[in-house]
Amino acid sequence: MLTAAQIVSFDDTPPPPGLSPWVGPAEQVRQIEIVDPDAAWPEVFEVLRAGIVEALGERALRIDHVGSTSVPGLAAKPVIDIDLTVADTDDEDAYVPALEALGFVLRVREPWWLGHRCLVSAEPAANLHVWPPDSPEAARHRLFRDWLRADEADRQRYAAVKREVAADGLMSEYNARKEGVIREIYARAFAAAGLLP
Repeated sequence: MLTAAQIVSFDDTPPPPGLSPWVGPAEQVRQIEIVDPDAAWPEVFEVLRAGIVEALGERALRIDHVGSTSVPGLAAKPVIDIDLTVADTDDEDAYVPALEALGFVLRVREPWWLGHRCLVSAEPAANLHVWPPDSPEAARHRLFRDWLRADEADRQRYAAVKREVAADGLMSEYNARKEGVIREIYARAFAAAGLLP
């Protein structure tokens, strides 16, 4: 069971020396595209979710639509972000081949960072983040999503910073330059949920 302290504590530990999170060649640096909200995004998620459930059955302990495409009215990269919980992310044989059969490709392996794996799909464009049970990062994703769904001011603030960063930045800089605003929003969401001391 997750504690409040685990949820509100971010792990910014870099990869161990000599290790890379990338499976295969590192992602190509590319320009970011932020688009207006698309009412079809939840439907795309549901199609992907159904495929994951069919492929994994009970091995899929939880599947959540997260990220900006899960927030109605929020501009976003047109890529569906999904959090998948499995019993053991290190046991890749239990889930990776089945997901590869759906068209996902394993691109990130970070056993040192909360057991995280990420598989990507080109069509439809999706990032599938795989977590072990009681992942604080997955819990934060849901909390952030729910906060933005409810708080119009922070939703607009987040959209503005994403558009600003995308206008003059590449993917390699995008996440880092959003970090300050994301942490500010998290602080408000944590406080509202009663997670801060």
